[in-house]
Amino acid sequence: MSGQAIIFFLFFCAAAFVLILCFRQTLSRSGMRKEISGITRELKKILDEDRDSYLTVFTDKKEMMELAVQINRLLEKHLKTKADFNRSELASKRMLSNISHDIKTPMTVVLGYLEIMRLQGSGNGEMLEKTEQKAQSVMELINQFFTLAKLEAGDTDLELSKLDIGGICRETVLGFYEILTEKDFQVEIIVPEEAVFVQGNKEALQRILFNLISNVIRYGWEGKYLGVALREDEKMVYIDVTDKGKGIDKKFAENVFERLFTMEDSRSRKVQGNGLGLTIAKNLALQMGGDIVLDSIPFERTTFTLLLKKYK
Repeated sequence: MSGQAIIFFLFFCAAAFVLILCFRQTLSRSGMRKEISGITRELKKILDEDRDSYLTVFTDKKEMMELAVQINRLLEKHLKTKADFNRSELASKRMLSNISHDIKTPMTVVLGYLEIMRLQGSGNGEMLEKTEQKAQSVMELINQFFTLAKLEAGDTDLELSKLDIGGICRETVLGFYEILTEKDFQVEIIVPEEAVFVQGNKEALQRILFNLISNVIRYGWEGKYLGVALREDEKMVYIDVTDKGKGIDKKFAENVFERLFTMEDSRSRKVQGNGLGLTIAKNLALQMGGDIVLDSIPFERTTFTLLLKKYK
């Protein structure tokens, strides 16, 4: 072999070695990128689905194994924090339920004594009446706290049965006849004549509709309109409770179902607001496998829609 050929051969070998080395590095980087993408996808799935699980990584790379170990340490801390929070929240709800019950008993006694005094004619009649009204207001607030605490603590079992929701809608609206007439509301009820059956609890449904209509009178009074419409599809029944008042600003839309959230301009004194009505309504709907959603265009239309499962 000539010197020139030897030099060419050595050059060729060196070039081939460099190419092989670059190729191996490219494969290594490509494999690492692929593994990182896989870890990212699995971690995103765990977080999005709020799963109580850890990251599983199949690799022979020490760096990737160490990364997976540290990620799993973070996930373990996250799970512990979540478990501690759930235990604390449940304990708080049970405590609220117990406190509500403890306050409710003496208030019942106070109301009883006030009623006896009123019936016997002892004391100032007007003063007794005002005291009794205030005590009733406190009692109603306690009852609402008690109801919500039991719902959130999981201590309420609603017995579900086949119910004609159209009849319940008409009956509930009729209960507001006096105050709606006094406030000169236009009332529009769109309920089919034929029965529409849902799977629900009658007392819970009456409570939900009462709270939603009370909300119209309390906050939608400027529109002088109450609409109650019943519609259905193959699986669900929808009850729209609508007003044409000032509506709910988008910045408050996500907060209306929170405990003790109230709008600033509640002016109705006949239907008192304490920020618990919509929260209770939402919880009751969820307990029956339904939901309540809000759609509001200020001064045009504000609709709370109760979603219920059809009876099969």
